[in-house]
Amino acid sequence: MPLTNVQARDVETILHPYTNLAQHRESGPVVIERGEGVHVWDAQGRKLIEGLSGLWCTSLGYNCEELVEAATAQMRRLPFAHLFGSRSHDPAVALAEKLKEISPCPASKVFFANSGSEANDTQIKLIWYMNNALGRPKKKKIISRIGAYHGVTIASASLTGLAANHADFDLPIPGFLHTGRPHYYRDAQPGETEAEFSTRLAQDLDQLIQREGPETVAAFIAEPIMGAGGVILPPETYFAKIQAVLAKYDIYFIADEVICGFGRTGNMFGSQTFGLSPDSISVAKALSSAYAPISAIMIPEEMYQAALEESRKIGTFGHGFTYSGHPVSCAVALKTLEIYERDDIIGHVRAVSPAFTSRLAALGDHPLVGQARGIGLIGGLELVADKGQRRSFPASLGLAAKCAALALDEGLMIRALGGDVLALCPPLVINEDEIGQMFDAVERTLERAEAWVAKDGLRNA
Repeated sequence: MPLTNVQARDVETILHPYTNLAQHRESGPVVIERGEGVHVWDAQGRKLIEGLSGLWCTSLGYNCEELVEAATAQMRRLPFAHLFGSRSHDPAVALAEKLKEISPCPASKVFFANSGSEANDTQIKLIWYMNNALGRPKKKKIISRIGAYHGVTIASASLTGLAANHADFDLPIPGFLHTGRPHYYRDAQPGETEAEFSTRLAQDLDQLIQREGPETVAAFIAEPIMGAGGVILPPETYFAKIQAVLAKYDIYFIADEVICGFGRTGNMFGSQTFGLSPDSISVAKALSSAYAPISAIMIPEEMYQAALEESRKIGTFGHGFTYSGHPVSCAVALKTLEIYERDDIIGHVRAVSPAFTSRLAALGDHPLVGQARGIGLIGGLELVADKGQRRSFPASLGLAAKCAALALDEGLMIRALGGDVLALCPPLVINEDEIGQMFDAVERTLERAEAWVAKDGLRNA
């Protein structure tokens, strides 16, 4: 089918992130024209449930008039102001106050950025800065996990533990280490319980720190749920054992709440759901329901005091972005947090999540699904060729990507992740009827994929 005018113009003008660029030249993009609630409409007129909240982010759905009004009012009052050189504005102050109030970790100050990548990049810089100020110039290495996703700047992409984010980008840069992922379904040894698996991962982390030298290891970063790495939930006792290792060696703990924050797991933060006690968190995405770019990190008192001393010595705090604390983004984020509280969005997630998780779990019986996993309103389906042996399809087959394409015809947008995982993460405002429609579409998609696999004899490919 020939490309439409918009598709052809897109192919000639836009470099698309996370896209097979060669394939894109042939197929063109899916063009989205408008959204309402949990639905979007594409240029072909198809009405689609947005089953991944855009990119894990449009928590309040599309066309939330209150957020549009908040942005419009702020644009009219003060469309731009920066925070450089001791300048400020009320939306940034009010948002920082609210974030300090609800933070799952003690926060002295809040630093604003524009994306999760920028937030995590800033975390690294501030940890280095703090340790220099504290007379620990060797304590600089950062430990992440295989399969983690923490962003795409040079530093945050080095934290990310996905091969495609490193290949031919000359990443990771030195000083970034990766320990094992908590993927019990894939990585546990035969007969190993979840608790035993967690013990082994904690021991592996301890040994890595010892090999590197505890005096050289500054921080450990983790998502409460590994999102882009496959929607991987922490196994039993995992974070308790990991945090004991970090405490043993005085290693700073960052929780990347970019996906899990603001109600996704049934609590305000994933740290609360899984018993994390981080030194700092990074937030973005649902902070503004994705209506305006904004991210933030929580700064503990020790880090602030170190930065204060460095500023006395150097004469300035030499970090920040033009759009740090942009007034329009802050106004939208404030209204978003107000809606979460006023409308008891967390209570709503808890009310409808049993319908989500029960339908998700039922898909574990499908011939193509090795494991169905999830909590709150986030889930993943790991596709396999052989359920008993947990044998994957060849990566070259691209089964998850095929399913995502089939799902469009069934009225659903979902995302294919590496390892043949289908991710589901609908807007938090979804209701039970819409959850049913979403999973009906997933079931139809899997049936079509199963017929394709059987017809072409792909299970033994």
